[in-house]
Amino acid sequence: MTAIVLVRGDITRQRADAIVNAANSSLLGGGGVDGAVHRRGGPAILAECRALRASRYGRGLPTGRAVATTAGNLDARWVIHTVGPVYEGPDSDPAPLASCYRESLRVADELGARTVVFPAISTGVYRWPMDDAARIAVETVRITPTAVEEVRFALFDDRAYEAFVRCLGPEGAG
Repeated sequence: MTAIVLVRGDITRQRADAIVNAANSSLLGGGGVDGAVHRRGGPAILAECRALRASRYGRGLPTGRAVATTAGNLDARWVIHTVGPVYEGPDSDPAPLASCYRESLRVADELGARTVVFPAISTGVYRWPMDDAARIAVETVRITPTAVEEVRFALFDDRAYEAFVRCLGPEGAG
């Protein structure tokens, strides 16, 4: 069974086999988590992302999909990039957001990763409501078959942390 752990803090400061990047489809960096991962991880991540764009993802990484690169200077072996959906209102389909977590775990399994750290995908500039995003994240990780031993959610602020605590319960807080 996969342990789910919550921590407050900067995802780029986490030690794990894989860190999940809430990327944009270009894979070339951006703001929020994506920009932080690229800045702290250094040029090796961008170089591999450019190679992916030149080969398999000429039009960008589709929403809900995931792909891995080196972690560069991060304290991890890999970065798993996934593109979350933009929230369009109460009728937004949660399936692409759940797919980000499932696909990231699938890639982690292919890599042999045992510890994976996720951010709260789509909750920044993509505007997904934090409580709903936390519910989707926790439920999806709980039901997705995986060999990953620990999924850690690195949550940048108190609002995100508390939303995940409400979904997971205090036993996951770390």
